[in-house]
Amino acid sequence: MNESAGERPRVLVATRSAHKLRELRQLLDLPRAELVTLDDAGVGGDVEETGSTFEANATLKARFGARATGLPTIADDSGIEVDALDGGPGVRTRRYAGERATDEDNNAKLLGELAGLPPERRGARYVCVLALALPDATGQRGEVPVRMVRGTCRGRIATEPRGTQGFGYDPIFEPLSEAPGGRTLGLWTPEEKNRISHRAAAARRMTPILRELGF
Repeated sequence: MNESAGERPRVLVATRSAHKLRELRQLLDLPRAELVTLDDAGVGGDVEETGSTFEANATLKARFGARATGLPTIADDSGIEVDALDGGPGVRTRRYAGERATDEDNNAKLLGELAGLPPERRGARYVCVLALALPDATGQRGEVPVRMVRGTCRGRIATEPRGTQGFGYDPIFEPLSEAPGGRTLGLWTPEEKNRISHRAAAARRMTPILRELGF
């Protein structure tokens, strides 16, 4: 753990997303640690996400950040899996409508794919995998060891966007606690969302691991 006298230990969050950093700062209960981004740490470039699973991509990003900075690194890989699409878009969640797709583009494509389906066939779940890479340790084959946790949030895809809270697919995702046609996560407050979200579930599992390490 890199820590100078009087300074809080730094933990890198391997992201450039202000949304993800803000959520993780809220969700990870780490009063002793300072969470910093790749940009804060002066890291250029990004690792290519070539994995076929959230776990594989989270591992790639965590190891990339740890090697580039020498800091303990948390990486998030998350997305949405839709039952009617056999688990798609999955790892292509962010790029579902193309490499430069906006959230609105992705939402519109998903709504188009599910057009006409009744609520019982619109089941979906958000998935979040958090990977923690520790640069001072060495695992098998000389790789930086990684510890991983997973969180999920079940729900369904709405028939149209509603609400402006959150990001990604939140305006078209109805948690299971809502009746069909009820509030999407785009209409939930951040406090409400943080009680049930996939990222919150993963963060609750990661916090004790980080605390065991002194953060």
